[in-house]
Amino acid sequence: MKTTSILLQTLCVPCTCHCRYCLLSWDGLTTGADWERSRRCAAAFAAWIREHRPELRFHFAFGYSMEHPGLPRALDFLREIGSVGAEYLQCDGLRIRTPDETAAFVLMLREHSVRHLNFTFYGTETYHDRFAGRKGDFRWLLALRDAARKAGLETSVGIPLNRENAGQIDKLLNVLEPENVRLFIPHAEGRGAQLEPIRLRMEDYTRLSEPAKALLNRRVYRTEAEWIADPPPAPTERSLLLSLTPENITEFEQSDFSEIIARAEALDEAYYTPIPPLKELLRLYGDPDGEAFFGARDLAARYQKRWLREHNLQPYDVTDERQTGSRRF
Repeated sequence: MKTTSILLQTLCVPCTCHCRYCLLSWDGLTTGADWERSRRCAAAFAAWIREHRPELRFHFAFGYSMEHPGLPRALDFLREIGSVGAEYLQCDGLRIRTPDETAAFVLMLREHSVRHLNFTFYGTETYHDRFAGRKGDFRWLLALRDAARKAGLETSVGIPLNRENAGQIDKLLNVLEPENVRLFIPHAEGRGAQLEPIRLRMEDYTRLSEPAKALLNRRVYRTEAEWIADPPPAPTERSLLLSLTPENITEFEQSDFSEIIARAEALDEAYYTPIPPLKELLRLYGDPDGEAFFGARDLAARYQKRWLREHNLQPYDVTDERQTGSRRF
């Protein structure tokens, strides 16, 4: 398994939403290490990567949202170390601003080299606000998008598709157009596990309009039956996620970065080595008539966790993106 990239993160910034679908299971408490110490650690790590492991891609990120109290300086730092977050801003969970504040905000982003803003819409207004856990979120995102366009920034939208909102998609597209929109099947990570009862099924997909169907990448998202008939290739590469916390920041500051990478790789190997390959898991657990939609990694995780439970194994969970772990692809 080849390590190709590293993402260093600190979850030190609050989020102003409380979405039903939250990768990081935001519960109102930040878990990341202090920003300034994390920034210094990231600068040192980036320099080490450039000198010793230039073949690795390295990025630094913060969360739970991008509502950083010193966002201009944070963006400048991300640009200095070549992190993708300097140009691409995920806008979910930002505080709601007045029209004048919104205009000033997007101009600041443009001045600090942000070129693309991405938004998540969960459905039409009432459904979206309830899903995001904040009244007014839908209209705020639209206002921010419009202000970003006026300032010359690129924008895009992702819509997590499920059984509840499938019938809203055409109305939502009418509101969003013209826009760079993609539909996707939400995964079961974090609070996404709570969406399992409303996972999209083939009967829901067939009722979508042709324009809506065209926005869901059917090479990426298939039914369980389709994955069984044509299994995805086995992963050959991995990305490491290194999460800075108050408990481990000193270790990161004092350890050799090669040792930190090696420990994360060992966690990845310890988790995945006992588990059979996906083709075997498909044979064991797959429903050849299954009509629910999955991404390949999400379906694999579903089977892998089931196999671990059935064999009474409880390894450190490298798939929990709140903590140090990995993604295989």
